[in-house]
Amino acid sequence: MRQIVLDTETTGLLTSQGHRIIEIAAVEMVNRKLTGKFFHYYINPEREIEKGAENVHGLTLDFLKDKPKFDQIAQEFLEYIQDSELIIHNAKFDTEFIEYEFKLLANKSFKLSRYCKIIDTLQIARNLHPGQKNSLDALCKRYSIDNSKRNLHGALLDSNLLSYVYLAMTGGQKTLFGEDNQQHHQNFTNDFQAVVRKPIDGLVVLLADEDEIRLHESRLKEIQNIEK
Repeated sequence: MRQIVLDTETTGLLTSQGHRIIEIAAVEMVNRKLTGKFFHYYINPEREIEKGAENVHGLTLDFLKDKPKFDQIAQEFLEYIQDSELIIHNAKFDTEFIEYEFKLLANKSFKLSRYCKIIDTLQIARNLHPGQKNSLDALCKRYSIDNSKRNLHGALLDSNLLSYVYLAMTGGQKTLFGEDNQQHHQNFTNDFQAVVRKPIDGLVVLLADEDEIRLHESRLKEIQNIEK
């Protein structure tokens, strides 16, 4: 079973105001194990970014101006997600933006659900934890998933965190803390360093150093022992 955990960042909140995707990322799981493979692009939106959105993700138009436009990555994206289960937190938001991008490419009848099944982790979380906060940060805290380096929202980092949250919420603790996924955690950190954006306007994305990763892995082992 192939599952793709996806996230986007955008120029603003509403497609009705012409807002666009500026970052799209996904990480791959096969049979509930993270493979270390991922899809990731920053995208030139060809329009301004709302200040409120920029404060959330730290992406500027100056940084994005030499990045590919959505039409240049659209086919690769469809091939990547084809026939998978697509896992998204607050799926309505990301789905609407992805479908809007394809409609701008003259594909007026485009529906993401025709290419893959869509699973909304926000709905899963609300069913499991009614009346509680179910943001990605809140879920990371609830399931003891280290998100201390999430100083800014970022599609690649958030997709990775969401994959851990999804496994935890759907009864995958044994798989989540297994040796394969712990190795993925290390591999992802290394890969993320290779693709993360350079500091923008003084904003720096801080990644875990070796000591912090070691402490994190120690904490995961403690949690695994408790589950036993």
